[in-house]
Amino acid sequence: MKLQGKTALVTGGRGGIGRAIVSRFQQEGAYVYAADLSEQGSLGIENQECGHFLKLDVSSEENVKAAFTRVTEEQGKLDILVNAAGIEIEKTIEDTTLEEWNRSFAVNVTGTFLTSKYALPLLRAAVTEKSTASLINFGSYDGFIADPGLAAYCATKGAVHALTRAMACDHGPQGIRVNAICPGYIDTPMLQSFFEGEGSGGEGGTIESLQQAVRDVHPMRNYGTPTDIANLVNWLASDEARYASGQLWVLDGGLSAQVQQMKL
Repeated sequence: MKLQGKTALVTGGRGGIGRAIVSRFQQEGAYVYAADLSEQGSLGIENQECGHFLKLDVSSEENVKAAFTRVTEEQGKLDILVNAAGIEIEKTIEDTTLEEWNRSFAVNVTGTFLTSKYALPLLRAAVTEKSTASLINFGSYDGFIADPGLAAYCATKGAVHALTRAMACDHGPQGIRVNAICPGYIDTPMLQSFFEGEGSGGEGGTIESLQQAVRDVHPMRNYGTPTDIANLVNWLASDEARYASGQLWVLDGGLSAQVQQMKL
């Protein structure tokens, strides 16, 4: 098991991708905190065996401080932090309110900042001569190119990409590796919400036709699953990835490698 004896915390740990990461970490022997707003998460189901639930609002500094105080008292170190919590607003900037814009940045960017800031002492405590600590952020392929109607989301993910590189430079000398996962279309509640929303540009298409259109535009003719993401996160969290840092790992089935872009 790659993560035997390690402690991990996954924000958004009750969501689609977060839950898959928590499950994989547990299979690999880690003690895992599944941090989220509720036990049910975006999937709407409880699973007491999927990590140790930790109620956390990543946009609240007081809440983040309290969460890491608990980790300090219970574990004394943190080997792995995964910042998977995120929200998506399906609007152009003209239609986006200032409140919606600020909320997007509060969760996707400030949340990443706050959890990373208060995790750093615990991550440093986990570093040994033989083992690094791993901090993994969640960007998006939308931080490189853009889908229609996702202006605020694209802006936040571009910010996370830049923050990831900066943290990798600042904290690499301390034995802390910092990377970002940049998913494309992944089968999660957020993706299904995109299919249903006006931001998809569906122009009257059915959910099924939109789903098939997404599959068809990918070179691999499919979109990904949370397990696909968890596999890459697991490697980056492990000591096998000891020399991997400061990188934006795109996992999108080849979508961003091709010239033509979808119009859904």
